[in-house]
Amino acid sequence: MTDSSALDLDPEDRKIVTLARSARARNGVPEGAAVRDETGRTYVAGTVSLDSLELSALRTAVAMAVASGAKSLEAAAVVTDAEDVPAADLAAVRDLGGPATPVHVAAPDGVLRLTVSAGRGEAGEPG
Repeated sequence: MTDSSALDLDPEDRKIVTLARSARARNGVPEGAAVRDETGRTYVAGTVSLDSLELSALRTAVAMAVASGAKSLEAAAVVTDAEDVPAADLAAVRDLGGPATPVHVAAPDGVLRLTVSAGRGEAGEPG
């Protein structure tokens, strides 16, 4: 677990935290997320909440990456009020990026709460 500012991240990871934060604020949604693929392209999304479709911001960003032809992920970030990453979100990142893919979780103010690997199992299990 990392309890520090996103400034402690490398510049590329800091960028996806910033993009996730801006998506959350711009769209007025509960979460913003961003993922970076194997070529360095980024995909940014917010929470999707329709009568017929509910997706977290992180699952939406992964779906956007897949739909755009990404073959893998280097990293993911989510900005949320939640304290942890739901297992379904980690599974989506793991499906595309593999179990070692880092997922950075930041508060709405940009403070990094924790970084977990996508290979972590159910909530509460070690990463």
